[in-house]
Amino acid sequence: MLRKILSFFFTLSILSLNAAPLFAAECEKTQAIEHLDVHKKAPCNVVTITNLRNIVEKGNVLQFVFDEKYYSKCSKAGELVNFVVPQALYTTEGTLILPCGTKIVAEVTNVEKPKWFNKNARVSLIFRKIVFPDNTCIDIKARPFTKDCKLKEGPWTTAGKLTLSTLTLGAAGAGAGVGFAFIPNPAKIGTGLAIGIPVGCSVGLVLGLITPGCHYKAKKGEAVYAILLDQLSICK
Repeated sequence: MLRKILSFFFTLSILSLNAAPLFAAECEKTQAIEHLDVHKKAPCNVVTITNLRNIVEKGNVLQFVFDEKYYSKCSKAGELVNFVVPQALYTTEGTLILPCGTKIVAEVTNVEKPKWFNKNARVSLIFRKIVFPDNTCIDIKARPFTKDCKLKEGPWTTAGKLTLSTLTLGAAGAGAGVGFAFIPNPAKIGTGLAIGIPVGCSVGLVLGLITPGCHYKAKKGEAVYAILLDQLSICK
């Protein structure tokens, strides 16, 4: 008799364990389709709101800022770079997606050094982790939202480099012109300047064009856009 009673309770416990997930599991239901307005050229701006999660769909663009200074000349593949969400991110409908102060961890995958003929350095990285203010973390898969998904200096930095090279050698050419003008006749200083400045500037411009480009630099707080390569699922 005792054996039958024990067998009955053992069978009941097994059935209870097997049935537990059926009662514990909560059915996920879509509550709303909302939108992000971070970048007007984003391929997608849809956020699916369910009773369990906020799902930022693939193709959405987010904005992060550097949490520290970055210099490509001192960087290498495998290095981790920290970013932060500068202000709370909400959908246009008002749902909180990322709180202010959320940290983003990215990994540098490649650093292309500057090349001759003024080709700037390029930094490839992938955003891998999101760390919320309460120290919980989730995965993210995103890359910089640029034409080639790489970070590099813009045309204004290149233009500044060319201008500096042109002005520096232009000044040197002017000095040389004045020096040569003084040798035969001090009255020919103007002629020396007229010859030296254009020659120096021309040489400076040419040298600026054929020299290597600029390294990539970013200040703390400098913003970058990132495009999601996969859904970003944020549990409630």
